[in-house]
Amino acid sequence: MNPSVAWETAADLVVVGGGIAGLTAARTAAARGLRVLTVSKGRSTDTATQYAQGGIAVVGPELEDSIESHVADTCVAGAGLCDEDAVRSIVSGGRAAITSLEAAGAQFDLAADGTVARTREGGHSVRRIVHAGGDATGAEVQRTLDASVPTVQFDTTALRVLTTHGEVVGLLVRGPRGVGVVHCPTVLLATGGLGQLFSCSTNPSGATADGIALALDAGARIADLEFVQFHPTVLFAAGSTGRRPLISEAVRGEGARLVDVTGRAFMAGVHPLGDLAPRDVVSRAIAELLHERGDDHVLLDARTVERVHERFPTVTASCLEAGIDPAKDLIPVAPAAHYSCGGVATDTSGRTSVPGLLAAGEVARTGLHGANRLASNSLLEGLVVGERAAYVAAERVGRHGSISDVAMPTYSRIDRAVLQRTMTAEVGVVRDATGLAAAQRVLAHGVVSEPPVDARAVEDAALTAAAEVIVLAAAERRESRGCHTRRDHPESAPAQRRSLFVERDLDGRLAIVNDDVMTGAR
Repeated sequence: MNPSVAWETAADLVVVGGGIAGLTAARTAAARGLRVLTVSKGRSTDTATQYAQGGIAVVGPELEDSIESHVADTCVAGAGLCDEDAVRSIVSGGRAAITSLEAAGAQFDLAADGTVARTREGGHSVRRIVHAGGDATGAEVQRTLDASVPTVQFDTTALRVLTTHGEVVGLLVRGPRGVGVVHCPTVLLATGGLGQLFSCSTNPSGATADGIALALDAGARIADLEFVQFHPTVLFAAGSTGRRPLISEAVRGEGARLVDVTGRAFMAGVHPLGDLAPRDVVSRAIAELLHERGDDHVLLDARTVERVHERFPTVTASCLEAGIDPAKDLIPVAPAAHYSCGGVATDTSGRTSVPGLLAAGEVARTGLHGANRLASNSLLEGLVVGERAAYVAAERVGRHGSISDVAMPTYSRIDRAVLQRTMTAEVGVVRDATGLAAAQRVLAHGVVSEPPVDARAVEDAALTAAAEVIVLAAAERRESRGCHTRRDHPESAPAQRRSLFVERDLDGRLAIVNDDVMTGAR
């Protein structure tokens, strides 16, 4: 054992992350009698889940909706890269997942007739989005799960997934007691996204691609990471950086319209669904309009939305704080990094290519989202796959392996401010070969360091690793598909209708592999 290790413990399952996927898994596993340790690097569960506004996409009893309709909408939004079997599997689990969440205490908004209220968002053909608190669905989900998983070890950073003979045997962490080892047969990565790669994002400060780096180090494959979804309507303020409030897509679902600074409704004719086109379409339209005109934002007209203050209290509060009344004023908006459609390659139960290593939620790539996530499918995926991951962990209880190596990892990282400026300028909504080459040059100057001394250094290294994967895959994908747009390759190429899988080779370099076989997953 490494002399720097100050403590040891054991568990049947270690969950890394405190959002919807991780806490659902922890809750389900604990109910089945597993010893569960949930660790979070922050001092509280400041997760992307709690900021989710729109809701959860789930097929209801209405005659006009069906599983097949939801599958079709998801696959259309995914621009040819969804795994239809995976989509159908996850979508089919939605209603049971909502029932389980309600049993845990979640309260969703009701319609006048007492049934669960539903709204519509971009890319959906019907109103199938259930919501809570008007536009505070994520906060209600987080509240419910926090109450059902009371024990979370905060201020604890995962440093390395420990494996022996290619199989998980533990997790190396650093927390209030120093560096420790958790002996366990199963680790679930539920670390969220990578929004902090960009100057502006809807993600919390902890969205630093931690799970991507941990998975790469453990030998797992990453897929579709070039598909970073930019939310088209994030509250704009000149010179702003960091997390920005989003203006929920549901506002457009209730009748708001996008206009340019001259008042022209520019989405007319761009897509059959107009303002409710999939997010990649709307973000691309806005980005190209801003590029052509030299503007830095467009406007959202929500003045016709009935009882906008009551229906969207979270949006209203953000706007009022900025001196904007959505019932009277046009809302300045612009695209910002929102969601990673790719991630650690898994099946629909969270299994990766490394036995005992699971991933669920935004950090994972199940095949549900393809090249562009359909609105409100993220919370759905977290609930369904998080629960299934717990069942996988239950199957692995009792597997034991000795830990032979607990060496602290050595990271390559560059300055976060430089990284954010580079990714925003060169790897944003619209990309080209020149910009991607510039980003690769910046990344090539990463500094190889000794094992990091603090949590921020771990985050910076994870962000650097994720950026390297994104730029590698974006340069390789010489086409425009979903939320990956190449100005120099504006059309989709049928020959590139496939996912790109990335892993570290034996020398530690990132490499694109040609197949998607998840060898060893069980």
